[in-house]
Amino acid sequence: MNTGQDLYKKAKTLIPGGTMLLSKRPEMFLPEKWPSYYSKASGCYVWDLDGNKYTDVSIMGIGTNILGYGNKEVDEAVAEVVRKGNMSTFNCPEEVYLAEELIHMNPWADMVRFARSGGEANAIAVRIARAASGKDKVAVCGYHGWHDWYLSTNLGNEEGLSRHLLPGLDPAGVPQNLKGTVLPFLYNDFEELENLVKEHNIGVIKMEVQRNMPPKEGYLAQVRKLATDHNIVLIFDECTSGFRETYGPIFKKYGVEPDMTVLGKTIANGYALTAVVGRREVMEAAQRTFISSTFWTERIGPAAALKTLEVMRDLEPWNYITEMGAYVTQNWQRLAETHRLKIDTFGIPSLAGFAFQSGEALKYKTFITQEMLKKGYLASTLLYSSMAHSKEIIDGYLSELDGLFNTIHQCESGELAIDSLLEGPVCHGGFKRLN
Repeated sequence: MNTGQDLYKKAKTLIPGGTMLLSKRPEMFLPEKWPSYYSKASGCYVWDLDGNKYTDVSIMGIGTNILGYGNKEVDEAVAEVVRKGNMSTFNCPEEVYLAEELIHMNPWADMVRFARSGGEANAIAVRIARAASGKDKVAVCGYHGWHDWYLSTNLGNEEGLSRHLLPGLDPAGVPQNLKGTVLPFLYNDFEELENLVKEHNIGVIKMEVQRNMPPKEGYLAQVRKLATDHNIVLIFDECTSGFRETYGPIFKKYGVEPDMTVLGKTIANGYALTAVVGRREVMEAAQRTFISSTFWTERIGPAAALKTLEVMRDLEPWNYITEMGAYVTQNWQRLAETHRLKIDTFGIPSLAGFAFQSGEALKYKTFITQEMLKKGYLASTLLYSSMAHSKEIIDGYLSELDGLFNTIHQCESGELAIDSLLEGPVCHGGFKRLN
């Protein structure tokens, strides 16, 4: 057992769920073997508590670091803020400058509110939208965090969110009187959304613009028109997709504008900052409800975001990470064909993933993580590209993956048994309560 796993055993006795983020639980990668904690990170490299160095070809801080870990320019801007003072009785001017830049980036919008995490930013957006529309019901598509408004989708409908990335979410602790206030619809299924609007008094449509697949031709325009025709506030959640293919939200590609959008993750390259951007007539409803938090006024987040956006404007990283993500996806497909395996690939190129078409898919995923860890890689079946992922690094990763795909082919053909190759439990595929 490594130092990190030893510490994680202690963590599970002190912290419900073991970690603050489900996606970082060791059980999501390699139960009982994952190093769990880091001592430092730089570029696309991470060191564990025992000093072992790994190349991160996995989720790169859950997609927060497209400039790489520890970007010098961003970190220096943050260090300067720390030296001068991160918090005071006054407000930090950076939040005004950042709001100006986000409105310049989104000329359809007029006003901005800031938070520090994606879940709370989405909750802020829904609260404002409900206040603006005067209606409670929300039609929802995609993943939008952990707050009551979102988990209420599963009240009396356990499958409500199972089609939205995370199966197994129990709405325990969510008030039962929220039942029926949030209604799910499938992405690219306009008829399902249209029927929700016809049958319910929908005040808000909240959706991710793009995650595992692109929108069908005209789909987003149909959603926009539906919202406009029925006086519904349309929110595009770009916490994950923002800055991945454009300077700002990915909906720029499609020529469709929402009433509000939520930006996060990459906006400050790993520092905590999220933003709700919207039209004045919607955003001003925030003054009719109470939305306020002490640590939304700290200085590090806005300062980091301002510098990150400056670096982005110079480097245009979305071009490189899209190219590299497409390269990885093509090579996953090549390896699968070479070794006579069937896989599905998904995601926008810079947030790419694959899944084996097999009843043993989770075991194969665990096996890849197990073996790649021995070779010095943090890997699963996802790769969130960053500027730190050189072609040489990616080619080295793919070379190591080649042999593992061959072994998996032998398991699929019956020459080997995957159970005999696994050195511990199988990774989790969704939310599970920990013992």
